[in-house]
Amino acid sequence: MQVSAEYGLLLASVLFTLGLIGVLVRRNIIFMLVCVEIMLNAAGLAFIVAGSKWTQADGQVMFIFILTMAAAEVSVGLALILQIYHQLKTLDGDAANSMKG
Repeated sequence: MQVSAEYGLLLASVLFTLGLIGVLVRRNIIFMLVCVEIMLNAAGLAFIVAGSKWTQADGQVMFIFILTMAAAEVSVGLALILQIYHQLKTLDGDAANSMKG
């Protein structure tokens, strides 16, 4: 039994949309970081599905690049979150907007 590419791309678009809504609606920086990870995984799923449809390994290679970019994004993001919490004592995204300088 093989799943068609349309269902895979539909799942990727639903995941990407949920991640985008989460970034736009949530104010907590950690939840925003998690939603960005969901969006990156949705893009990786779309690459895998497209590569599978055309029987090419390019989608898998792009997914490896997305995973490495996500790992770098998490390390930098968590470092920024720790600095924001150290200075402001909150993880609210609107409070971080008021930083001067």
